[in-house]
Amino acid sequence: MAAFSSLPVREVVVEAGDLDPGWPFTLGAVSQLARDGLELSELTILVGENGVGKSTMIEAIAVAYGLSPEGGSTNPRPSDRPTESPLHERIRLVRGLSRSRWGYFLRAETMHGLLTYLEQNPGADAAYHERSHGQAFNELLDTKLGHMAGRGGFLVLDEPEAGLSFTSQIKVANQLAELRDHGIQVLMATHSPILAATPGAQIIELDEAGFRPRRWNELATVALYRRFITDPGYFGLE
Repeated sequence: MAAFSSLPVREVVVEAGDLDPGWPFTLGAVSQLARDGLELSELTILVGENGVGKSTMIEAIAVAYGLSPEGGSTNPRPSDRPTESPLHERIRLVRGLSRSRWGYFLRAETMHGLLTYLEQNPGADAAYHERSHGQAFNELLDTKLGHMAGRGGFLVLDEPEAGLSFTSQIKVANQLAELRDHGIQVLMATHSPILAATPGAQIIELDEAGFRPRRWNELATVALYRRFITDPGYFGLE
């Protein structure tokens, strides 16, 4: 990891000790994280089916970094109904040499609440709710995050493709590559083969057994989308 020693987060490890036999350690990917840890690159993308642990790991890493589980910056907002797993309590982040402690967490399921919070606080830079979900998301990346380019930091995204059209996903993929090129480390979980194709990304595929690095054209989701475009009837859509 010497090449990435300047990253805000070089590696994610689970503190030694007796593992909780319950959830989320029953998930293959979380169990492997506890055994092996996970090295992060400048831009790391987690891909996999529902229920394999992508969001659980993403959320725990974000919270361990000091971000709100509801989404937002390193000034956490209080949650009316905490739902996060206890995994973040066991995680230790191996920091790089970056002096920046700035971070931001964007998750699809809490975007509405985050945008409301941003609008209602002094210094709001956009009327996000006057835009579509996709427009608001793109503008948030352009304004709230874009001004951090060159200053470093850690951007965590959980399934941002929700509500994004094909062309909006292409734009987000290019935005993420640009942020990475300007010194912001990116960690993202996604189902989207479009976002998984973000240039220069380290792709990690999760399944019930654990996780492993993959090339884009090796991903199960890419194979499934290709089969669907070729023959929707194969999936019973006739």
